[in-house]
Order: sequence, then C-alpha cells, then structure tokens
Amino acid sequence: MAFIAFAVLGGSVKFRVAHPERIPARGAYVIAPNHYSEIDPVIVGMMVFRAGRNPRFLAKSSLFKIPVLGWFLRRSGQVPVERTAAAAAKAASPLSAAAELVDKQGIVIVYPEGTLTRDPDMWPMRGKTGAARIALEQGIPVIPIAHWGTQALMARYGKKINFFPRHPVDFAVGEAVDLSEFEGRPIDQPLLTAATEKIMAAITAQLETLRGEKAPVRRWDPAEQGQSETGRFHERS
Repeated sequence: MAFIAFAVLGGSVKFRVAHPERIPARGAYVIAPNHYSEIDPVIVGMMVFRAGRNPRFLAKSSLFKIPVLGWFLRRSGQVPVERTAAAAAKAASPLSAAAELVDKQGIVIVYPEGTLTRDPDMWPMRGKTGAARIALEQGIPVIPIAHWGTQALMARYGKKINFFPRHPVDFAVGEAVDLSEFEGRPIDQPLLTAATEKIMAAITAQLETLRGEKAPVRRWDPAEQGQSETGRFHERS
C-alpha cells in the first residue's frame, strides 16, 4: 500500500513536518489527527510511514466493502468501525482489535471527530471518545497531530484529486496529551468526555500554529446545529 500511495501521490505532495521526533520510534500509542478531507488518511498514513511506523487506522466499515480497497484495508490490518449503534452491536469491537495492536506494540490512528469536521472553517469539531478510551484502557499515550493543506489536494467532500501543481501539506506533531488526571478512576462517560475534550484541545492548538490564527472559542457541535453525524451534511435537506 505504501508503494502504491507514494507512486501515485509522491510527486503531488510536499511534506513539511514540525517536530517529527515526537512520533516515538517504538512502543504502542494512539495518534489523533484532525480530519477535513477524504484523502486525509492516505496523507497521514504516508507521513507516519515516512516516520518509520506502520499506520493502522480505525476506519469506517463501509470502506471495507469497496472492491480492491477493502481487500487492501483488511490485508494491511486496518480496523473496521460501525458508525451506527445497531450495526455496532452486531460487529466485533474495534476496541478489542485496537487492544490487539497495542499488545503487538503497534500504533493505532484514531480520528476523534469520527468523520470530516462539520465546522464551516474546517476547525476540529466536537470529538468522540474512542481515542480517549483506547488510551486510558490500554495505558498508552495519545499523540495529537494537526495537518493543513490536504484540502488543496482534495476538497472537503470532493472526489477529484488535484495532482498538479505539487501541494505542500504541513504537519505539527504535539507532545503526548497529559491524561494523568484521569488515570486510576472509573472510565465512565463524563471522564471520557473530559479526556476527549483535552485531546481535541491539543489537536486544535497544533492546527492554530499551522494556520497562524485562533480557532473559535466554542467548538462546533453537529447536534446543536441539527446536522447528521454521518454523510455529506451539506447535501442533505
């Protein structure tokens, strides 16, 4: 997969990574990036691969049903996630699959937002609790990563890749999020919500450095805006 990704996109992307040394060369941890373009996982995966680690994602299960792509995802050890409660109840737990990766000292990349941000200006929106739960249950760090520039390669909800000219994509790798205040406590919903917000704040702070501007004080919440949690919200009536 890495060979294909670099062969197809290597000449279209210029990677500029701030603090790549913050990606540990060994050990298990969660990488938590922001998400605003459907090509984000490919670009983030390429960056992580360049840093010397094999990327493993929690990815929406519908991708695994696509011919060829689904085969690649399964063979490369990606983890399918059902995004509706009914489907998730019938599926194997992605948390158990992530735990297996941790046991093998692998890394798992989790998009805390769960989908492309609904924020009109593409700031990180309200997060979901998967990344925090994996980190706290497995006792591993969360490395926040922000990137900016993939929207030039593929627009939000776009399907066309703009191969030319070569597009710079900037990354900022943050220090591991300090979740020590949550350790040793019952892992309930209020705790996960608080830990998730701390992770989202760390991602947002990295993105502010890349964009050179401040994010909105109040994080975008799709529920407050009457927006669906999945799908292309701007195409829905």
